[in-house]
Amino acid sequence: MNPQLKFFLVAMVAVSVISDSMLIPFYPQFFAAAFSITAPQHVGLYLSASCFVVMLAFPLWAAAAKHVPVLRLLIYTQFAAGVLSILCYESGSLPDFWFVSLLMMVFKGSYLLIYPFVMSLEYKDRHGGTIGLLSVIVHLGAIAGAGIGGFALELFEPRLVFLLMSVGDFLQMLVCMFLLGKDKTDAEASPEALQYPAEQAAEVLTGSLVYKLGLVMLLFYFSVYLIRPFFSRYWEAVSAWNGGIVTGLVFAIPGAIALLAQCINKSMRSSKHGIVSAVLLGMLGLLLQASGQQAIVLLGRCLFGWALFQATVRLDLLLFEVSTPASYAADFSKIYFFQSLGALIASYTAGSLVAAQGLQMPFIAGALGLVLTAFLYALLFKAAPKPMNAVMETS
Repeated sequence: MNPQLKFFLVAMVAVSVISDSMLIPFYPQFFAAAFSITAPQHVGLYLSASCFVVMLAFPLWAAAAKHVPVLRLLIYTQFAAGVLSILCYESGSLPDFWFVSLLMMVFKGSYLLIYPFVMSLEYKDRHGGTIGLLSVIVHLGAIAGAGIGGFALELFEPRLVFLLMSVGDFLQMLVCMFLLGKDKTDAEASPEALQYPAEQAAEVLTGSLVYKLGLVMLLFYFSVYLIRPFFSRYWEAVSAWNGGIVTGLVFAIPGAIALLAQCINKSMRSSKHGIVSAVLLGMLGLLLQASGQQAIVLLGRCLFGWALFQATVRLDLLLFEVSTPASYAADFSKIYFFQSLGALIASYTAGSLVAAQGLQMPFIAGALGLVLTAFLYALLFKAAPKPMNAVMETS
């Protein structure tokens, strides 16, 4: 794959994640400041609706990408997302904000096409490293986004965040125009399509396997997303260091751990070993975060970040091991549907759990969900758990 092209595509992923992450830790504070809405259920419902519209829209973008080159399609969708971000800033009523922001999410979600597009241009023996790199970019983007969001909420009017988001959308649009102008993408064929034309035809992701992997992904993403909507409130309750910037950085600790993990695991080649152990390690990290003790919460955050990186990279690698470049976008959109469904259910469930049981309950429920995830994966894929210390070693 052309290194310059890969650099710009990865940079687009980074900009997208930063834009999307600015308000994720702070939606309770945002709705309270902008619309005087303090009910936890409202935050959960909004995040669920956001997941829902992206979940439905992405398969449509994947279908559109069969007829329109990905980068050309992204020029139009990111322009629309940028305009709608500006309209979110100008929305004066809650119903208007809901309508415009959810429509914005429909167009923002098209950036997910970059992921299978990058993988289709990469050699299969480099997939593990590329997936790890993209995972690190996602986590680092969460760090930057959370920091920028916390800074903006502390110093400026809350809606200003949407103007910052629009800058990211327009920047992606300009990068796509630049790449198309260089005319590199349309001319560059997938190396995998050239290298394995016949052998990979037998490895197309079957309906049975995609649903098995999808069920595992659904439960896994439900479990890890349960803690996200109210983590900032939880940290403010257990720590004296609870300013917006500090809270955002604590929220993004898994991103820093993911960077460390990527530096150590430079080339992860196996997807089948270590998933169960990584998931169970994540369970332990969630339980530590539920302790309510500041130092233990930070330790659990670090452990959770390590396990999250190991599990997500291996699960994604499993998908691309059994699919083909021509099917990457379609198969990824199917898996993303299950991931989003898990996140959607988690977002709504988190609000109900907090309202009924308090801020610690999402951590406990998430830990239980990860135990069930490990069991389901072992059952469906007949996986033998790797020793726990193997997850901590380099791949």
